Amino acid sequence: MQIKSKKNFVSGLMFASVGVAFSLGAISYNVGSAARMGPGYFPLILGALLAVLGLVVVGGSLTAKPVSDSDPIGKIAWKPLGFIIGANVLFGILLAGLRSVGLPAMGLIVAIYALVVVACMAGTDFRMKLAMTLATVLAIGSYLTFIVGLKLQFQVWPTFISG
Repeated sequence: MQIKSKKNFVSGLMFASVGVAFSLGAISYNVGSAARMGPGYFPLILGALLAVLGLVVVGGSLTAKPVSDSDPIGKIAWKPLGFIIGANVLFGILLAGLRSVGLPAMGLIVAIYALVVVACMAGTDFRMKLAMTLATVLAIGSYLTFIVGLKLQFQVWPTFISG
């Protein structure tokens, strides 16, 4: 078989490998059943679906006609990749704090604002007003969904404000 779309082939492999990794990570938790789902049930199902989707994309790349004559894989965009990964790491650190350096937990709202601002820097046209508007909408939506709707118990505001 010949690969007819390199981009689809590589992206399908990426989806499949991430799906398999999530599924393997999920089986270390109690999976349960469809009637009594455990903490590993949703990641296992989601990982399996992602792996199947990746395999479908890989299969399509082997059989479908290429979209264009040249289907090269471009360079890795290191700057956006760094900002997106950094934003997620920063979100986790700010949400829970970092005891080893004495950083207290900043809570959900501050972590969301930091996440959105840093992630928006990954784009080519960064505008602070747009980032703050998006962060505000996301913070309100997250608060209403997780704190009010689902009644989850985790810190919303920084420790020095909420006590």
